[in-house]
Amino acid sequence: MTKRSITRTPAAQAPSLGTRALNRATLERQLLLSRSTRSARSAVEHLLGLQAQNVKPPYYALAARLDGFTPERLSGLMADRETVRIVTMRSTIHTHTAEDCLTLRPLVQAARDRELNAFRKGLAGVDLDRLAVIARELVEAEPRTMAQLREALLAEWPRADAQSLSVAARCRLPLVQVTPRGLWGRSGQVALTTAEHWLGRPARPAPAPDETVLRYLAAFGPASVKDMQTWAGLTRLRDAFERLRPRLVTFRDPSGTELFDLPDAPRPDPETPAPPRFLPEFDNLLLSHADRTRVVPPEYRGRAWHGNQAHRTLLVDGFLAGVWKLEQGALLVEPFGKLTRDQRSDVTAEGERMLGTMHGGEAYDVRFGTVTGRA
Repeated sequence: MTKRSITRTPAAQAPSLGTRALNRATLERQLLLSRSTRSARSAVEHLLGLQAQNVKPPYYALAARLDGFTPERLSGLMADRETVRIVTMRSTIHTHTAEDCLTLRPLVQAARDRELNAFRKGLAGVDLDRLAVIARELVEAEPRTMAQLREALLAEWPRADAQSLSVAARCRLPLVQVTPRGLWGRSGQVALTTAEHWLGRPARPAPAPDETVLRYLAAFGPASVKDMQTWAGLTRLRDAFERLRPRLVTFRDPSGTELFDLPDAPRPDPETPAPPRFLPEFDNLLLSHADRTRVVPPEYRGRAWHGNQAHRTLLVDGFLAGVWKLEQGALLVEPFGKLTRDQRSDVTAEGERMLGTMHGGEAYDVRFGTVTGRA
């Protein structure tokens, strides 16, 4: 379906988009249908951040999406404090641009406040406003590990639960992980300070979600209200979508759910070829919709996980088709189903390209086998 054929119609009469149409639209927005010439910073901004529970996933995420990417490009942004690692959406660590760190973190503050409700018992008698003041003074005096922060807070509230105190500090303050943590080829324990202190400028007041809704649709659309709520870890976003409705177009997915989109956003032909892509664990492509069938075939639901750990994933023809890992000098690929000869050849070529980008000085073979344990 092309942009010219889209007109605004009543929700009940909105045109339908099939699974492949949603898949291709999402891949295009995610820079995965064809690699982008964007800079690493521009890509991080466009994607509203990269999942960064571990250090390496943001690098692999950009390697899959950008033409000419090298790990040093993102690492340089981290070193120059143009990008940072901070807990934001879904209470998980993301790599964001400095600007998004200072705006998206306040946007999800309500979710961080709700998160604290589960720790009320361990925080009995704790003045949370005073805790925030003390914690800020500590981490802005010098970056602290979470263990150091816990110990200092326990000195103030010895009867409180230590873990609850550290969660409270993380929820009440925008704590970023300082470098060398997050740099490519470097190691370092997690040490924290406030975003304002690290970036040298104040955070903005919590914004209305409207602008973020538009940015979410540009990166993940077409999407439902529940899709964005899943991505953000927020609730009650319906009002923002309704305010924006006059500026948006609507569709229906195969189950009849209403989807919103930007009028001029790309919606490629469903038969547009989608080359294989190697994605890191926890890639936002697989985590940012309530209904993930646009990327995850129903028969493979749950296959990208081992316990509570995520495997690194393989896309074939735009859909989840296997998992992968590096071990003993090999890129080991486990397809979930049978690949054609051409698909195996394309997967091998993409694997070799990825290895050259991420591990150019090391020798790896691409092998097909079984991925077991943690990816």
